[in-house]
Amino acid sequence: MKITIDTDAKTIETGGEQIALYGKAGFELISDLWVKAGWAMRYSYTFTWLGRPIIQLPEDMLRIQEVIHRIAPDVIIETGVAHGGSLVFYASLLKLRGRGRVVGVDIEIRPHNRQAIESHDLATMITLVEGSSTAPETVAAVSACVAPGDKVLVMLDSDHSRAHVLQELRLYAPLVSVGSYIIASDGIMSVLTDVPGGHASWASDNPTEAAKDFIAERDDFVLETPAFEFAESELTEPITYWPGAYLKRIAE
Repeated sequence: MKITIDTDAKTIETGGEQIALYGKAGFELISDLWVKAGWAMRYSYTFTWLGRPIIQLPEDMLRIQEVIHRIAPDVIIETGVAHGGSLVFYASLLKLRGRGRVVGVDIEIRPHNRQAIESHDLATMITLVEGSSTAPETVAAVSACVAPGDKVLVMLDSDHSRAHVLQELRLYAPLVSVGSYIIASDGIMSVLTDVPGGHASWASDNPTEAAKDFIAERDDFVLETPAFEFAESELTEPITYWPGAYLKRIAE
């Protein structure tokens, strides 16, 4: 795709069509390119939260905090720990509410990351479970962290292959409370096939496709990207690494 930006004329030309540079379509087009270029430059690897690398797009973190504020979960489960920044982020939001806990799952929690998480000021709110997120013993250990009546939100951020995410969705969906979400992150992979470091297989092998597969099997979940809670703007779509990620539980 060839794109020509004319800042004098305030237009963008693409595919023989001209759109307003400073309009909704222009913003969305530039944002899509920015997200792809930022992924290639590892932009999300430049942020920390309360001292821990978070490796997330800041826009996604602000959007999910809106969801957490609205749902007020008692437990947030995240598969994929890395440096622990997301766990600390979620714990800090729950700390502000005065209650709640976070469960982090990873097939390997490296010693220096474990030490940093377990010595963090918010460590008492975080439980680490080491093991494959899809292993029966791991799922059992995570389930044991949920008490009857807990409101639960689940975040999937481990192996992003379609088959693995679909398996995680099936295994962790029973823990999700009605009205809450299970979130299959990093579906941005689907548009990174032509980006340095991307892979052609990602066009179909990605979390967004796993979410679609899961929804096709179920009638107790729907794909529902949360609407903006505050929107003095004509924009309606988030800038995100998580397209098609939010699966809301609507029934037992």
